Amino acid sequence: MAADVDAATLKARLSDGSEIAVLDTREHGQYGMGHLFFAVPLPYSRFELGLPLLAPNPAVRLVLCDDGDGVAARAAARAEELGYTQTHVLTGGVDAWRQAGYTLYAGVNVPSKTFGELVEHQRHTPRLTAPALQAMREAGEKFVIVDGRPYAEYHKMNIPGGICCPNGELALRIRDIVPDPATPIVVNCAGRTRSIIGAQLLIDFGVPNPVYALENGTQGWTLAGLQLEHGASRRYSGQIHARDAAGLAARARALAERRGVGYVAPGVAHGWLADKSRTTYFLDVRTDEEVGANGLPGFGRAPGGQLIQATDQWVGVKGARLVLVDEELVRAPVVASWLRQLGHETYVLAGGIAAAGAYSWRRPGPPSLDPLRPMTPAELAEALKAETVQVIDLRSSMAFRNGHIPQARWAVRSRIAAAVVPRTAIVLVTDEPPVAALAALDLAEAGHKDVRLLAGGQGAWCAAGLPVVATPELPADADCIDFLFFTHGRHDGNHEAARQYLAWETGLVGQLDAQERGVFRVAGG
Repeated sequence: MAADVDAATLKARLSDGSEIAVLDTREHGQYGMGHLFFAVPLPYSRFELGLPLLAPNPAVRLVLCDDGDGVAARAAARAEELGYTQTHVLTGGVDAWRQAGYTLYAGVNVPSKTFGELVEHQRHTPRLTAPALQAMREAGEKFVIVDGRPYAEYHKMNIPGGICCPNGELALRIRDIVPDPATPIVVNCAGRTRSIIGAQLLIDFGVPNPVYALENGTQGWTLAGLQLEHGASRRYSGQIHARDAAGLAARARALAERRGVGYVAPGVAHGWLADKSRTTYFLDVRTDEEVGANGLPGFGRAPGGQLIQATDQWVGVKGARLVLVDEELVRAPVVASWLRQLGHETYVLAGGIAAAGAYSWRRPGPPSLDPLRPMTPAELAEALKAETVQVIDLRSSMAFRNGHIPQARWAVRSRIAAAVVPRTAIVLVTDEPPVAALAALDLAEAGHKDVRLLAGGQGAWCAAGLPVVATPELPADADCIDFLFFTHGRHDGNHEAARQYLAWETGLVGQLDAQERGVFRVAGG
């Protein structure tokens, strides 16, 4: 049975030098309204699916937190069923943390975003405002805008003329994008962090060009009254000459070693798989396309730029080891140099993918779940007419608002038992059958044995021409615990939301206490 841990004890354990995983079991919206600085989100709705990925060593100290409503205890029981042996629950939940005098942080990816602000403060990363960049454009000055976000974000909206090159690719691709060493380079993102990190990455890598971060990114652009471009498809070339790659790899290694990054032989790293005293993450920082074509089972798919931007999506254990791999030994060392500054013990796999292929890196993944009995849309329509089933929609609350089966009710796993009617067959609607299988576990424990899955989900229902209803106000905002309303309209023309978001980012550093600030190791020149 999980042990309780109070806020003061947990605060002390976060600095005792041993590995610890603090996982927040609340839904996305709840987490984003206020959480512990070192807490990593893992909603109870998909807890068993994410736990082996975020905390791959079952012997790690595991602390689960919630709103003091018992959800963390339920998650702890699930963790123990999966073999986790040091499971704890934060007594009183996150409110007890606040009452103990410790800060709760709004937003998501807080350590990475705080790090970006620290980098700008300490490195004085050069920056341009949107009006200044526009003035350069109107004056006919020569420059190149590089968008450091993933292609999907760039394609949605970008600074006019910008070229997509995610930050993790910059060191490898920038000379192909900007062959003239005298041409100024402006790096942008949607806000601040990736603009700052991308620009400073190029400076630290020794790019001779003048390099600037676009202050406040696309949000700063629109706040200046300027228009964004939509649907652009410009992106870096995938071609790198072998001669260039060798020189870039030497520069990348020199940078990584200056930052304290180690290179580890594949045989040594493979031995870490069996080390029960430590947690080791194996992460492939290449693009999704490359990993899809030539990935290694056991290595997490973690594009380098996003790994810096949102480290807590992949790494759930404070004090763990990270081993990064790529193909050409340029991207992994550069990304590792930044993760090291973020406070992580980070290594590059010597020899890259080619050397790693001699070993098996497989490790246990999410548990196998019994599939639910399917019900076709036609069968469900008939059952609804006969009033013999209840439909529970497990998709996001915003998807439910936009359109759902007329008789359906919306719920998340932590509240699903309270949403159903006793002695009624239940049909779950979701685009992720494993999420439904997890919810069915809780329903079974509440006495509901006849639980089925809508075959093909909402898409199949719509394809069959069956009725759909939209309820823009239902579920009510207070019930949409999976959705973070916090400045959510900042990319949709809501200038006040954009201002609030940018103020939140720039205010993060001022909230840090000595323990939280102490994890970062922002390098000098």
